[in-house]
Amino acid sequence: MTTPDVTVVVAVYNTMPYLTDCLTSLVEQSIGLDRLEVVAVDDGSTDDSLKELERFASLHPGTVKVLRQPNSGGPAAPSNKALDAATGRYVFFIGSDDRLAPYALERMVAAADEHGSDVVVGKMEGTNGRYVHQELYQETRHDVTFTNSALPWTVANTKLFRRELVERHGLRFPEDMPVGSDQPFTIEACLRASRISVLADGTYYYAVKREDAGNITYRANHEARLACAARVMDHVAGLVEPGPLRDAVLMRHFRWELAKLLQDDFPALDAAVRERLVKGIADLADRYLTDAVRDSMGVKQRVRIGLAQAGRTAELCALIEDEAEHGAPPFVLEGEHAYARYPGFRDADAVLPMRWFEVVEESVAGRLAAGARATSAVWGRASGQGPVLDVTARIGLLGSYGAGPAFGASLVMEGPADTADVAVDTRVKGTPKGGAATLVAGRVPLRSLVAAAPRTAVRWRPVLAVTLAGKPYRVRLRAAGVQRQRVLLRGMRAYAVSLTSDDKGRLVCKVAPIGLRAVAARLLRLRKK
Repeated sequence: MTTPDVTVVVAVYNTMPYLTDCLTSLVEQSIGLDRLEVVAVDDGSTDDSLKELERFASLHPGTVKVLRQPNSGGPAAPSNKALDAATGRYVFFIGSDDRLAPYALERMVAAADEHGSDVVVGKMEGTNGRYVHQELYQETRHDVTFTNSALPWTVANTKLFRRELVERHGLRFPEDMPVGSDQPFTIEACLRASRISVLADGTYYYAVKREDAGNITYRANHEARLACAARVMDHVAGLVEPGPLRDAVLMRHFRWELAKLLQDDFPALDAAVRERLVKGIADLADRYLTDAVRDSMGVKQRVRIGLAQAGRTAELCALIEDEAEHGAPPFVLEGEHAYARYPGFRDADAVLPMRWFEVVEESVAGRLAAGARATSAVWGRASGQGPVLDVTARIGLLGSYGAGPAFGASLVMEGPADTADVAVDTRVKGTPKGGAATLVAGRVPLRSLVAAAPRTAVRWRPVLAVTLAGKPYRVRLRAAGVQRQRVLLRGMRAYAVSLTSDDKGRLVCKVAPIGLRAVAARLLRLRKK
């Protein structure tokens, strides 16, 4: 009997009607039924899932194999049972409510064979509101590791694995983990792999959120998720010595799994549950929260994790409730450092050192982007400049400012990557004080936009170039409304200059050459009005 190229493992428990789409996407794979094996294990379903599995097995004998067992409480045991029965050169895991693109298995197997990859990750996409982290899928790569990519954020088992690697290291799913049991398996396989490939040339895997949010990851409570994170982190620590590689893997668990336990719903939990969560997070932080992991977190995550590590449940609840009601605290800029003024900052009896309150650049950029908008964008004329575009932008409150080169702002017109910026005559109409926003006004001669790209249509984006605490940032402006189009004559050429907004509601100024006939027709229409 010919060895199949790939065995697809499907752990099934009450996933109708999604199971039908899942199985259909498998038997219709372009790799062909002769190169494919599907091993589906029904984990004691009480709906029609087993009946549907048997229907597909009867339609595709020799390809679809169905096993059954009493309910085990999670996907680990049925996945292990399917692995024991697998015969393919590679094994692929799919959620029984998810589906594959038609080309998925053929392309992944081809990539594994061509590049000698032990693990291949195809681009995933969420449907029905299912969140899937996308950073790993920016480009196709065949040299991915935990330290040179966003692989730590993509540790579900929905990947292609070389089965020889799995069997050589005896990799199986821990059956006492009702949720997250795929993470120890996936992380260890990736750590032991000689090469990992990422394919980003199309969507390979569609992760489906059920209408009833019945996916097991959505049903797990806080304590189950904490237990999962602890098991995974301890497993990683048993495989990897302290250092940059361990930090790269565990960073995600602090920033995602543990941070999600301390969100807005935390204060409403039962007091005993809150205390157990705080104790569990503190234990993990004491063992694994290095300076590098701490500094990789945003200030919001860092302060909450820090208070949990210190055992300050009351202060943690007060902080979360205050931020839920009033929003994130303002920044305090001191020289070349920025701090978030959370409760406890600079207090004489502060639980956390100053470093825990320091804001990383990404947080500053996000705050600027959230608070920046064009309050007006209008056409005008200026002596010696001709037609102009006058833009006034508002930068929202950032907080109080200490001594040092804390703040500077100017407006530029940013074009395509191969086009130089157009400088704008800018003036700051206000300075940052404790409770005031800052207004920045700029005047753009339209002829300068035309001169920069005289023969092609160009989209110019008004951008605020901001310096905060010695660091530069560029911030797009949300649109304040759309003005009517203007026609600009430049020698024997005519240009349509229009203000519009992009799909994210940000201001765009479009300059496009137009024919003289179009200009004449437009003037004629205006005259008739």
